[in-house]
Amino acid sequence: MIQLKRTNLAFERELLGSPFGFKGAYLKELWQVVALMESRNGKLGLGLGTQSTLWSDAAVFIANPEAAGNAVMFLMTAFALREAEKRGFDHPMTLLDDLLPATYQYGQTITGYRNLRLTFALNALVAVDNAAWMLYAAENGLHTFDEMIPADYRKALAHRHRELASIPLMSYGVPQADIVKAVADGYFFIKIKIGADPDKDGDLDKMLAWDKQRLTAIHESIGHSDIPYMDNHRIPYYLDANGRYDSKDRLMRLLEHAQKIGALERIMILEEPFPEEYRVDVRNIPVRLAADESAHSDRDARERIEMGYRAIALKPIAKTLSMSLKIARLAHEQNVPCFCADLTVNPILVDWNKNVAARLAPLPGMRIGALETNGHQNYKNWDLMKSYHPRAGAPWMETTHGLFHLDDGFYAASGGILEPSQHYLTIVK
Repeated sequence: MIQLKRTNLAFERELLGSPFGFKGAYLKELWQVVALMESRNGKLGLGLGTQSTLWSDAAVFIANPEAAGNAVMFLMTAFALREAEKRGFDHPMTLLDDLLPATYQYGQTITGYRNLRLTFALNALVAVDNAAWMLYAAENGLHTFDEMIPADYRKALAHRHRELASIPLMSYGVPQADIVKAVADGYFFIKIKIGADPDKDGDLDKMLAWDKQRLTAIHESIGHSDIPYMDNHRIPYYLDANGRYDSKDRLMRLLEHAQKIGALERIMILEEPFPEEYRVDVRNIPVRLAADESAHSDRDARERIEMGYRAIALKPIAKTLSMSLKIARLAHEQNVPCFCADLTVNPILVDWNKNVAARLAPLPGMRIGALETNGHQNYKNWDLMKSYHPRAGAPWMETTHGLFHLDDGFYAASGGILEPSQHYLTIVK
């Protein structure tokens, strides 16, 4: 049992370069949470988390000023860290099992939402979970990510990619010219947000018309690209609706349009098309649907797989590494591919995500792995944030011609994730 001598918690507000739109709303900043655990043996665990109230529960985001929504999630992190200090833990995954129900219940109380989404509590727990993993590694003399992962979960993380497709995100306001430039710069797997509310009136017919127009423009401008990392050499489209489509009928109207313009077979992933509560069999939808927010836990992921979802977006940086390992193992057992998606996290958390992405099997049709990362597009002070990384300047941190190149140094150092950042340590020590 790892007993904690003390804990501490702090956050930094990081401004975005411009409002970041999805789910029909916009973010202006993201809080970077820092959790410290110190054991009675004097070992340290320093965990980071990036909060996104809009992603994890849009109802909480919309009902509060942006800072107030972040403050609510931060209070949940503080609650969980206090509970961890009282309890101690044998393993990070059992600690999450202990903390999640109580943290969720606390969140229901302070938000006033009985139907608070479980992802809101998981997002609040990321910094605590990461601190627990780092402390667990230090206490047990584990020096790499591979050593740290329990044996029962390693089959789901058995690959060792040398290259990962770096997936940028094109949110509502990104001009078409920027998408064209990204492909010219070597990016080929680009995540496109659909489901905008163009006139801010909630009209879903206008949303559908906007999505059709955007898909047409994208296909006409980049659809001819030849991609050597794909089996068919065609550029894939990765669409993310964030639950904005209300029915299969409306989604099928979009896909019928895609077929009409010759883009249907290019849609490699269509992520989270429906609201979470819209439980319907999707096996007859002619593209690979991926679950993201709705796959809070391994239990929820199983339900989505049974409904016909054929991919899972893993988010160790948003739902905790512990929960993501459970989901990855389940998906592997069900022969459902996974990939790692971003939450617009800081550079250190990008490498937490990268350690998982580097070990997942490629998506069907791809010859290399993939990792979404969009912080470089959205944070005002991204270059300064990179300097906080314990391995700042390492080659694996940078995208070159649309790829992350993972050398032996990346695997030996586990991307630096088990080393404390001096910058973040200073604000909690």
